[in-house]
Amino acid sequence: MTTAVAAPFRFFSLQVVRTRRLGPSLLRVTFTGPDLQAFHSHGRDQSLSLFLPHPGQSEPAVPIELGDGWWQGWRELPDGVRAVMRSYTLRELRRGPDEIDIDFALHGLEPGAVAPAGPASRWASGARAGDRVVLLGPAVEDNRAIRFRPPADTDLVVLWGDETAVPAVSAILESLPAGQRVRAWLEVHHAADIQDLATSADAEITWLVRDERSDADSPGPSMALDALRTAQLPPSQAPYAWIAGESGRVKELRRHLVRERGIDRGRVTFVGYWRQGLNEEQLRERGE
Repeated sequence: MTTAVAAPFRFFSLQVVRTRRLGPSLLRVTFTGPDLQAFHSHGRDQSLSLFLPHPGQSEPAVPIELGDGWWQGWRELPDGVRAVMRSYTLRELRRGPDEIDIDFALHGLEPGAVAPAGPASRWASGARAGDRVVLLGPAVEDNRAIRFRPPADTDLVVLWGDETAVPAVSAILESLPAGQRVRAWLEVHHAADIQDLATSADAEITWLVRDERSDADSPGPSMALDALRTAQLPPSQAPYAWIAGESGRVKELRRHLVRERGIDRGRVTFVGYWRQGLNEEQLRERGE
């Protein structure tokens, strides 16, 4: 049963069709289901809430029959029963057949990993055709969970994202018109995570590969900040910037763009997809 919640969003009951490795840290999972006929999105950085089962469960426990009261009902379920909820970005929607792709950044599964893998990484790494999930997503194409909204007069788009934002940046680049000037930086953990990205825009894309010995909480300036500080951006009267990824990096990059580059803060969209040392439940408890 699928029940509308707070329009323009609703629940979708889906199942895995297939998975594909995009690199050592990136995995694409394709989902389908009859509900997808009601799924609509303009793409770009469309945010979704994905509900995953615990090991041993055949499907995630989400009280979707409660409609608008699902959140409280979900919170009241026991910890070992309540579905794991994680935020992701829509990578692609296709019709005939109806399918969506979600790309997972896998952490903690590599040999010698400092931190253990979280429940979403563990689920994705073991996902098989037929596995069932629940998705809270858009039933209306233009909805508030799309943050990439450059003003009409934008003459330069500046993008930065870490591996968690690669799907959003990829979809954004695909959406931009021919001739739109773009300068983009994508930061990944492994060189093998670099992808060929399609776009009609006049885009210069720089991939930054983190040294295995460094991580998001290392002291001193970040690789991302160094790269943007030394970059020669083309002349622009109306730039627009979109930056997403680890919250600490996003904040320092926003400060650079506003204070050092002089970009109007109202023309900088910044989204913290995750925070070093905290999982999504902890962030939610802190109201972040």
